[in-house]
Amino acid sequence: MRVVIQRVSEASVSINEVLISSIQQGLLLLASFEIADTNEDLDWTCKKITHLRVFDDLQGVMNLSVKDIEGDILAVSQFTLHAKTKKGNRPSYINAAAPEISIPLYNQFVETLSQNLGTKVKTGVFGAHMIVRLINDGPVTIIIDSKNKDF
Repeated sequence: MRVVIQRVSEASVSINEVLISSIQQGLLLLASFEIADTNEDLDWTCKKITHLRVFDDLQGVMNLSVKDIEGDILAVSQFTLHAKTKKGNRPSYINAAAPEISIPLYNQFVETLSQNLGTKVKTGVFGAHMIVRLINDGPVTIIIDSKNKDF
């Protein structure tokens, strides 16, 4: 499981110019799943995201988590995070999980995040062509990968 985490002052998802979800201060997550992902990957990733200290405390030091600031999370599925670009110019998505695997994983990811956060996580629409807008605060962008925890 691979997730791009962006600290935002606001973010939204629209489809065909219709607003689907929006958040204020919090985290925008772009999440991708692979065939080998398990519940252990989901649990580790969700705990890491909700406890990641990327928000400023009163001294201006990134010492607070999204839970600490009672921020929002917007989780968007993005299989292209598992693109392989070693050969040629067309990315290969061979490691990305097919929808029959990734949809249940995405739904469980959102549910586990919601439980860890203590409030409902907002989402995009799985598999849809979405317009994602964000104001990256910092900018702060972090990539985590449950198969490469040292990343």
